[in-house]
Amino acid sequence: MDSTFVKCALIALALSATPAGALEQNCRFIQAKADREACYKRQEDELAAKRKPEPTRESTTLDSLKQMRQDDEAVYRNIHGICRGC
Repeated sequence: MDSTFVKCALIALALSATPAGALEQNCRFIQAKADREACYKRQEDELAAKRKPEPTRESTTLDSLKQMRQDDEAVYRNIHGICRGC
């Protein structure tokens, strides 16, 4: 009966923990060193992927700013050509 209670308590703890915490606890209980290290590596990769910023947004913003600056320069050249001495 005590072992059943302990198993239920561990399952309840794993379900109530945060996902990253649950992954960490699951990795800790893996007996084989190679499997445990692989589990930690997968966890690190998942966290790194979540933290990585989206490069497309920055490059798109930078490209659009460059395009706007070129358009502004063309408009200023046209205005300067029209209003000589106004």
